[in-house]
Amino acid sequence: MIKKINTLFVTMFGVGRIPKIPGTLGSLISVIFLYILFHILDLSSTLIFVFLIIIFIFSFVAVALHIKDSANKDPKEVVIDEFIGQSIPIYMYEISHGTEKSSDEAIIFYGACFILFRFFDIVKPFPVNFFDKKFKNSFGVIMDDICAGFYVVLSLICFMIFKNYFIQ
Repeated sequence: MIKKINTLFVTMFGVGRIPKIPGTLGSLISVIFLYILFHILDLSSTLIFVFLIIIFIFSFVAVALHIKDSANKDPKEVVIDEFIGQSIPIYMYEISHGTEKSSDEAIIFYGACFILFRFFDIVKPFPVNFFDKKFKNSFGVIMDDICAGFYVVLSLICFMIFKNYFIQ
């Protein structure tokens, strides 16, 4: 029973078991889920932060249990790491500037986060590739997506700086 619940968790309730593009689907569902939490349910950012931290901490144990007896230490069905990585830029956007964001603005930003995250997760620039190749355990599975999430944040900050100084 615990193994089945764990599998449901790491595969995001079976999304990771979809044969084609499970990582992309996991990221897309993460974006939609986070949009619902922030803009439809209008939950507080503190409550969402606590939820994300719990998911983050539990993921290390859950992924470790899932891959323990497997030869493949980064199976495609594990997509909870996509949720964690995708959550970083979206959460940072939602708490930035302490201002209200319109739903239309959020949709555009969430779309940009989704595209950039998938780009960095697929291309795997350093240190994303370092964690992906060097750590064949739950730490590596999760940390490469965390790095990809922070690359998205860095890219968007660079874009905002460029926009403010060169496009007015």
